[in-house]
Amino acid sequence: MEFKDYYEIMGVPRDATQDQIKRAYRKLARKYHPDVSKEPDAEARFKEVGEAYEVLKDPEKRAAYDQLGANWKAGQDFHPPPGWDAGFEHSGAGFTGADDSDFSAFFEELFGRGGGFHTGRAQRGQRAGGGFHMRGEDHYARILIDLEDSFNGAKRSITLRAPEVDPDGHVYLKERTLNVTIPKGIKPGQHIRLAGQGNPGIGEGKPGDLYLEVEFKPHPIYKVDGRNLIIDLPVTPWEAALGAKVKVPTPKGTVDLKIPTGSKSGQKLRLKGRGLPSKPPGNLIAVLQIVVPPAKTVEEQELWRQLENKYRNFNPRAKLGV
Repeated sequence: MEFKDYYEIMGVPRDATQDQIKRAYRKLARKYHPDVSKEPDAEARFKEVGEAYEVLKDPEKRAAYDQLGANWKAGQDFHPPPGWDAGFEHSGAGFTGADDSDFSAFFEELFGRGGGFHTGRAQRGQRAGGGFHMRGEDHYARILIDLEDSFNGAKRSITLRAPEVDPDGHVYLKERTLNVTIPKGIKPGQHIRLAGQGNPGIGEGKPGDLYLEVEFKPHPIYKVDGRNLIIDLPVTPWEAALGAKVKVPTPKGTVDLKIPTGSKSGQKLRLKGRGLPSKPPGNLIAVLQIVVPPAKTVEEQELWRQLENKYRNFNPRAKLGV
């Protein structure tokens, strides 16, 4: 996927005001509108400009895009860094009337259905006692937590950044810190609701809520699959061939695991109930990885040659026809 430099497409500097971006769009939209332009690539350029404006006109999308940094070049191979939008608070406005089918895979990855920007519910106002009252908008953010926080439950101080526009039309990020309770057993993709932490209401309307979507930080040992944990478990050739009892780390401490005789690399063994806590709890899946010891010395090499002679008729590639 190619990186899109929306500022370059619009011909504006990265510190352009919202008014400057609006004026640039109007100029380019007139220049490349397919109904009037004689440029050979007018339709493609019109769509490209429309996509750039869809992001830069919206302070939330623009602030999120700016978090990627200024070192990316247009056309450069791009994949969003893990957790690139963590801690970024937004209203979940989603698309703003534009035809998203015209947008690139780059836009879809960042702001589309899988890109962390939820579509917020419309808030309805009502009149009461001569005044107008409206519930505040809900806000959304994605946060990264440690796997251990889900195992044990935790209280964490979370800093969120939300875009604001100053009187001169420049977008900046305003921070706020909240104390958040991480429920025991929460898994990636689930939400923590903080009542009343969204936008203030109008009149006597109640404030909106804040929804924190949980993701786990990369773990040095475990991968997460639903409520199951997966661990690559190194074993020696003799442990796999002869069977053995080996130590396996779990988030709740080390346990013994029986390796069956004749085990193979990639074989999966299950430790029931050792995954994320729930009712019922998930499992810990150990994926066997046979690790061959080195043969650096003459003595070590001789031992491997003896094994080679013993199994001279064994062909691990027989199923490949070679």
